[in-house]
Amino acid sequence: MGCGVTKSNHLHKHTTSSGRGDTAIRAAILIQRWYRQYVARREMRRRYTWHIFQSIEYSGEQAQIKLYNFLGYLMDNFTPSSNERNLISHIFRENEVCRDAEWERYFCYKNIEVPEIYSGPHLTFPLTVEEAVGLVEAFRNKKQLHSRYVLQLLLETWKLLRMLPNINRISTCHSKEITICGDLHGQLEDLLLIFYKNGMPSLEKPYVFNGDFVDRGRDSIEILLILFAFLLVYPSNVYLNRGNHEDHIVNLRYGFTKEVLNKYKMHGKRILKLLQKIFSWLPLATVIDQKVLVLHGGISDSTDLGVLARADRHIYISALRPPKKRHHSLAGISIDSDTDVDTAAISRVFQRRASFTYPKPLGTRDCFQNRSLQDFSDRIRVNMENQLELSRREEPTLNAQINKPEQESLFLSTDSVSSDTTVDEWKQILDLLWSDPMTQDGCIPNEVRGGGCYWGPDVTEDFLNRHNLQLIIRSHECKQEGYEFCHNRKVLTLFSASNYYDVGSNRGAYVKLGPDLVPYLIQYQASSMTRELTVRQSVGRTERSALRVLREQLFAHKSDLLCAFRKFDSENTGLVSLNDWASAVESVMHLDLPWRMLRSQLVTCKNSEGTIDYYEWFNELAITGSKTDHIDQSLLETLYRHRSTLETIFRIVDTDNSGFISMQDFRQTWKLLSVYLKMEITDEAISDLAITIDSNHDGSIDIDEFMEAFRLTDKKSRLERGRSMFMGTTSDLTKLEGDPNI
Repeated sequence: MGCGVTKSNHLHKHTTSSGRGDTAIRAAILIQRWYRQYVARREMRRRYTWHIFQSIEYSGEQAQIKLYNFLGYLMDNFTPSSNERNLISHIFRENEVCRDAEWERYFCYKNIEVPEIYSGPHLTFPLTVEEAVGLVEAFRNKKQLHSRYVLQLLLETWKLLRMLPNINRISTCHSKEITICGDLHGQLEDLLLIFYKNGMPSLEKPYVFNGDFVDRGRDSIEILLILFAFLLVYPSNVYLNRGNHEDHIVNLRYGFTKEVLNKYKMHGKRILKLLQKIFSWLPLATVIDQKVLVLHGGISDSTDLGVLARADRHIYISALRPPKKRHHSLAGISIDSDTDVDTAAISRVFQRRASFTYPKPLGTRDCFQNRSLQDFSDRIRVNMENQLELSRREEPTLNAQINKPEQESLFLSTDSVSSDTTVDEWKQILDLLWSDPMTQDGCIPNEVRGGGCYWGPDVTEDFLNRHNLQLIIRSHECKQEGYEFCHNRKVLTLFSASNYYDVGSNRGAYVKLGPDLVPYLIQYQASSMTRELTVRQSVGRTERSALRVLREQLFAHKSDLLCAFRKFDSENTGLVSLNDWASAVESVMHLDLPWRMLRSQLVTCKNSEGTIDYYEWFNELAITGSKTDHIDQSLLETLYRHRSTLETIFRIVDTDNSGFISMQDFRQTWKLLSVYLKMEITDEAISDLAITIDSNHDGSIDIDEFMEAFRLTDKKSRLERGRSMFMGTTSDLTKLEGDPNI
């Protein structure tokens, strides 16, 4: 019996332990299932957050290109003496009739005194290693370089860049490895961290910096001065490629122009003009060991390194528009077709068109806002060819009225159409600076950014084979890990500005290449705050910033959204179902977001029946101050939606870079915007707007004050931290910080 009892106890223990094991397994499965769901939800949040940021960033770039196309159209089709044309003509004077020696006299720094109380770094030339390192330390300690030294440093850099080829060719045999950095975008903390981790440039540690040094960050000029200083000290060990943001037109929108003028109020205009020259002389690409191509944006199916190597890169002051031809009169004077010419007699004889009239109707708004720069160039060419034909017909009249041969030759050579060779070069440079890779084969226009193209793996393969290369390293796109391989690991995207959209949004990275040409990647995050956040906190913080930006965009499209909701609300009850709400929002925003999932973060006014009161929803989004109560609401919405475009036009109109524009120029700016948007804005509405902001009644508008008065964005957000990532489109959503639904 004892044995039986023993066996029974053994079986009981076995059954108990087996039950416990089953429970543990079930618990483990539940935990695993919960964790997978948690990871999936977190990944979904991460993806839509990223998609919000990138969509709005790229739409801003597209808007900038469309605006520049529009202004270029005005330049080519308005009367030369019209007020509207005169407002914007200065940004198109890209080939001023001036020799380099004359420019050097204009940029002369010798008459600028350095006061004794100046405590910043002092520079002597030729620059020494110690002075370059001292400059880094000074900027680390928030000191500012005196404008005399800035101009001197920039002038020496310009002289050096003019001697460099379009494509630098370097080798790893002179050093163990070469370090390559991607976009920095004015984030000095990232550059300082790279130097801390990897060492400063030297004979043993060469660097390639792959463009987009400026814009969006608050320390763009400091980054430029550091890079130029090391370029002067180590011209054979520091290489700089041009990016799409090394462009004075882009700088108007994304903050660099404003930064320079704020930091160097007295000599900022000269500094910016010299930087235009420098940007145009930056090399286009770098080839390492004849096998690795480093360029900023990308390639297309027509990219030819031979063509790029022969291009006159310095004539492309802005890559957004093909350069104008220079013409020569009988007197031997070089004339640029966009340069103002003081010939009153000619102006009286040849009045092309009245102000704000067009040779032909512009058509619909969709066809006016060209997405392809190449297509727009073709339109301009057709217009100019028609214009040439008209001038040929009018030649006898002109000859009869203009007696001087110099004037006759001057006027009859107003052809501004670039040669086929120049246009081909321009398209290749545009592709090089603006293009992005895609997963599918082929090459198509980059409609998301508005410039350049998307190219596929087949284009990469063909390009590498034709040029006997094995890898393309490019930048231009923010990546969450700081880098990303694509096209069978033959294209590497490298981005060095960490926390680009917000704290914790992405890592930065740089890459080292040794003689084996195998990429060794180093990742980092510059902000100490990110190291203190958990993964959940980091995702949550970034998500809140993205949702704030998304709410701003939704409020800016209020009129379009109301129309879309009313299609689903035929009885005008003000209520729509969740499905209809999601469909309507997507039909207007075109962001391809999971709107049903985002409803809880975006909408709190859901009633017991599960429908959404969209009027109440807009009341939640809108935060208006007493100053704006009397302003026409449609005008106010236009201001919010196109705030960046309006500020860009303001910066263009402010020709003396004073930060102020007259009431007349203010009205002309709004007229330009109304034509650009194909909408009617009354003089009365514009006057109300001007009176609202001109609080001291001095007859001029402070641009910064005006834009701040209508900045309804949370100023604590990193998106608005001086660099103004999206230049703030609409409503102040500070109250959402404590929203439990987010």
